[in-house]
Amino acid sequence: MFAYIVRRLLATIPVMGVVALFVFSLLYLTPGDPAVIIAGDFATPDDVAKIRARLGLDRPFWERFAEWAWMVVRGDLGISIFTNLPVTTLIGQRVEPTVALTLTTLLVAVGLAVPMGVLAAWKAGRWLDRAVMGFAVLGFSVPIFVLAYVLIFTFSIHFDLLPVQGYTSIREGFWPFLQRLILPSVALGCTYIALIARITRASMLDVLSQDYIRTAEAKGLAADKVLIGHALKNAAVPIITVIGIGIALLISGVVVTETVFAIPGIGRLVVDAILRRDYPIIQGVILLFSAVYVLINLAVDISYTFLDPRIRY
Repeated sequence: MFAYIVRRLLATIPVMGVVALFVFSLLYLTPGDPAVIIAGDFATPDDVAKIRARLGLDRPFWERFAEWAWMVVRGDLGISIFTNLPVTTLIGQRVEPTVALTLTTLLVAVGLAVPMGVLAAWKAGRWLDRAVMGFAVLGFSVPIFVLAYVLIFTFSIHFDLLPVQGYTSIREGFWPFLQRLILPSVALGCTYIALIARITRASMLDVLSQDYIRTAEAKGLAADKVLIGHALKNAAVPIITVIGIGIALLISGVVVTETVFAIPGIGRLVVDAILRRDYPIIQGVILLFSAVYVLINLAVDISYTFLDPRIRY
């Protein structure tokens, strides 16, 4: 097991290298010159040239990439073009709202989706199963930003039950903290809930058709013991897999959700950086999200050995 973990960690190095090269190349190939944006509308070509030289944008691509990659290896993500602050500092200032929103959404989504999928499989073909599958289809069909605006109109504007936008730290009280996360978490989590519920149902249906489940039922075991103790335990591997893969949905959805609800998190930071062509921030955030996703996939792979003793690396 230890050797497998070491191999997987070493395998992430070339993966992150390819991601870094792709991110660096993509951003410098997109239209827009940060030097022109910084210089303003009334700048002369000489002013723009001086800013490009100061930012190092006039140097060859591979020279800039090698310098930037060496800085990343040392833990330095560069300096923001517009704020002149280290990117790590800017990310550190914005990380709390993003982590709070992501964890809240994850807990709510998994806590709702798994029971929904289990119940849908148990009552397959009945109204409960149809209701869960209908929600799953709807959850995949409605974009996050559309659902977010519907929630804002319904619960914030029409009924005036929850605040519209912003973020309150948990240090200022748990209820104010939770109030501002309810709507963003629901908007962000619907697609995730739909995905997990569908996979849970499919996996449970496959397990419930096995002979040992019929044997357990023939022995007179209670339905909850059959579903939880036997079926769900053996259906856990694909469910855990889709939970890990679905983290990518949360990472991409955080950007949209934080923009709609004006949450000052990392997603909002990267949107502002894209609009201003602040390359160091964009590169740093994408690398951070990529590293988190790779580590989550590693954790999912390791969890297989605890869920199914037959799996060995």
